[in-house]
Amino acid sequence: MSPELASAPHIPVLLEEVVAALQPRPGMTIIDATFGAGGYTTALLEAGASVHAFDRDPDAIAAGQALVARHDGRLALHAARFSAMRHELAAIGVTAVDAVVMDIGVSSMQLDQGERGFAFMHDGPLDMRMSQDGESAADFLNTADEEAIANVLYLYGEERQSRRVARAIVAARPLSTTGELARVVRRALGHKPHDKKDPATRTFQAVRIHVNDELGELEAGLAAAEALLVPGGVLAVVSFHSLEDRIVKQFLRTASAAGRAVSRHLPGEIPGPPPTFAQVSKAIRPSEAEIARNSRARSSTLRHAIRTHAAPRSLAA
Repeated sequence: MSPELASAPHIPVLLEEVVAALQPRPGMTIIDATFGAGGYTTALLEAGASVHAFDRDPDAIAAGQALVARHDGRLALHAARFSAMRHELAAIGVTAVDAVVMDIGVSSMQLDQGERGFAFMHDGPLDMRMSQDGESAADFLNTADEEAIANVLYLYGEERQSRRVARAIVAARPLSTTGELARVVRRALGHKPHDKKDPATRTFQAVRIHVNDELGELEAGLAAAEALLVPGGVLAVVSFHSLEDRIVKQFLRTASAAGRAVSRHLPGEIPGPPPTFAQVSKAIRPSEAEIARNSRARSSTLRHAIRTHAAPRSLAA
């Protein structure tokens, strides 16, 4: 690991596996769709590749300027959602890239900054906005009706007692801090100090995903990557919970199965477009050694695949 990575506030997970999948080298142009603290980007630059890195968090973009200055024009930072990467790159004349890597979800930096309101380990304002604009977690929880809150908790947090938690949140309004929300959820669900997992975890995950439209962003980002990758290009996606991984797995399954032979029992059925991805990997999990070095890696999953020569499905329709 380079000195730059060793001193970074965020340790990129599955870094060796991502680099092995992408095989960065001089002359390659790679998108790091989730720049964060620049862990993947640094490794790609050290291998000689040029990188277009995206992040909607202005703090990440500001912190990354030093890395831009150290790498002789091979790094461009884009203050934008990765769902917009195709549009952003087209504006500067870039229409194709050799690889795309995506590290989905909230970064360690965001979790560790209490004033950003992503976690209950540090009491802070109930914010959770990655881009630091738009509707905050407090805005949503203090104005949405009970049913809407319950639906978010059930869909994005897989909270089985979502209605009970939503009822407690509405009864406790207005809420303004992460500590207040955590206490409301714990009272609603019951919490003992020796419990393995804090019951507020699912609610915080759900509200964060909703406020940042994380799953919608992921779906749009995957489609943008499909459109930008050259034949033989690599897509690598690291996810951290089942909702994200399910979207990635289904995307690659559909993309690699498109246009397969129809059943002989269904004459007249029209085959779909040819597959846009091949050589889809199985789920790759971190080693015990990596988990020991970085506990955040425990829930991570990497999937990668190779772009075929087929036209992007969004353009083939």
